[in-house]
Amino acid sequence: MRDLSGAYRCALITGASSGLGLEYARQLAPFAETLILVSRREEVLEEIARELIDLHPQLSVKIFSSDLSEASDRANLIGALAAGNLRPDLLINNAGMGDYGEFRSSDWEKTAEMIRLNVEALTHLSHALLPGLSVEKGAILNVSSLGSILPIPDFAVYAATKAYVTSFSEALRLELKDEGVNVLAVCPGPVRTGFGDRARRSTASKLPVQDAFYVAPEQVVHDSLRALVRGRARIYPGLKVAVAAAGIGLLPICAVRFIMSFRPRRS
Repeated sequence: MRDLSGAYRCALITGASSGLGLEYARQLAPFAETLILVSRREEVLEEIARELIDLHPQLSVKIFSSDLSEASDRANLIGALAAGNLRPDLLINNAGMGDYGEFRSSDWEKTAEMIRLNVEALTHLSHALLPGLSVEKGAILNVSSLGSILPIPDFAVYAATKAYVTSFSEALRLELKDEGVNVLAVCPGPVRTGFGDRARRSTASKLPVQDAFYVAPEQVVHDSLRALVRGRARIYPGLKVAVAAAGIGLLPICAVRFIMSFRPRRS
């Protein structure tokens, strides 16, 4: 991707051990000088670092094992970045989780963890790294969801957290416009990663997703990085997802309520 050549020197990627986070690392590796990979799974990060350096000997990879849903872990990460004189010019807030099922039967601890990870961690890291990003004229890429523009029964809290991410990204982009810091909200539809398996409460449940709407992780990452360097504000990767988002945006809220009332499952 020629657009990325020289665009970003040092990228920090959360949730980098799998899924979209891993794909962001792989696609940025040929262009960046340093990748900072953050995830709870240290051993997996070590394997990924070796893989990336073998393919790209010029690359420096720093790994940090951190549970970003915990404020203390985030504070330790921020402190370690400062101590190591690591100043990212690209922050990719990718770490997130979901929970599929009725809100009333949800496990509160899992719900609270989801809110802390999807909302609090993303906001905290953006706030902590923003001074450096402003100096570097860098960028923030926040992974949101197509679900951020819909109230989704049985995915109520997840969709609400992603609505926050999209709204926050749009507002922050306006605040930082004159500082040369771009903020992009990436709003994919369904992607074949491990997200769905982790979001389901049992193997018997199935996410209400049409196979035709799935987009490959490689395309989501490629399209979003290209949108980032072109200064876009929001992207819905994949033609069908983009068309669906455009259609949803034209509907009045009463029509959205009516459509979403036809729940794919009821407990």
